[in-house]
Amino acid sequence: MSACDTTPSLLPPREGLDFDLEGDIPRHWFAGDAFKTRFFDAMSTLFPEGERFFIACARDHKDQIDEPVMRQLILDFARQEAQHSKVHTAFNKRLSAQGVKVERILANQRRHLFDVARKRLSKRYTLALTAACEHLTAVMAEGFIAQTHQFAHADPRMRALYLWHGIEEIEHKAVAFDVLQQIARGGYLLRCGALLSVSLQFPLFIFQILNHMLKVDGYSRWQRLGLWLKGLRWLYGSGGMMRPLIKPYLAWFRPGFHPWHAEAPDSIDTWERTMQRTGDPISASNALYDAV
Repeated sequence: MSACDTTPSLLPPREGLDFDLEGDIPRHWFAGDAFKTRFFDAMSTLFPEGERFFIACARDHKDQIDEPVMRQLILDFARQEAQHSKVHTAFNKRLSAQGVKVERILANQRRHLFDVARKRLSKRYTLALTAACEHLTAVMAEGFIAQTHQFAHADPRMRALYLWHGIEEIEHKAVAFDVLQQIARGGYLLRCGALLSVSLQFPLFIFQILNHMLKVDGYSRWQRLGLWLKGLRWLYGSGGMMRPLIKPYLAWFRPGFHPWHAEAPDSIDTWERTMQRTGDPISASNALYDAV
C-alpha cells in the first residue's frame, strides 16, 4: 500500500520550542476578551489527552504497514502530537493556578477516551474518530491562519503557540486518513459517521469547560449570558470565525475526498522560512502577521 502521492515523505520535528509560557501572559490574553480567550483555553485543556489518544489509535495499525514511508509518517505524526501535548500541558499549569479544574477535566477526558472509546469501540472506528478530529483541527487551523485579522490583538506568545500547533496539524492532516483508508479499510459511511460524532461532542466539551472557566473568572450568571451572546456571534454570526470553515469542513462528506485536496494558506511559507532561520516560533508568528 502506498500513501497518497501528495503526502509528504516526512514531517519536520520541532522540539524544545520556547513560548515564554512562564512569562507575564495576561489572564485574558485574546485582546482582553474573556470569551475568546477561554474558548482557546478550553481547547488547550483537551489537547494533551486527545493527542495521546490519537497517537494510540494510529499506532494500533503500525504493525500492518509494510511501506517504510507510511511507517515513518506514523512515527513523525506521533512525535509532533507528543510535542503538542507537552506544550499544552505546560500552559494548562497556568490555568490550574488560576483556579480552573484542569485535573478533573483531564480525568473525565481520560475516562471518555481510554476507558470507554478505546475499550469498547473497534480499532477501526477509533482510528476513524482520529482521522475526523485531524480533519476538524486542520480545517480550523487553515481557517484561523487565513483570518489574521481575528488574532491581530492576541498576545504574541499565545498566538505563536496556536499558530505552531495549527501548522503542524496541517502538515500531518492526511496521516490518520491514509491509514484508515489504505490499511484499516475504513469505508465512506464509517468516516462520515465519525466526523458527525466528533462534530457533536467536541463543541459540547469545549462549551462546558468554557462556562466553567467564566465562572472561575468571577462572572455572574447574567454577565456570562452577555458574554455567551456576544461570543457566539463572534464564532457563528455573519463575519464570524467559523463561517469560512463550513465549506472545507463539508468537503469530508464528498466520496472522493482526500485531505490534501485543500491547499494550505500561502502565508505558512513565511512562517516556515522564519522558523528555519531563527528556530523561534514567536518570531515566525510575528513574521507571518507582519507579512499580511
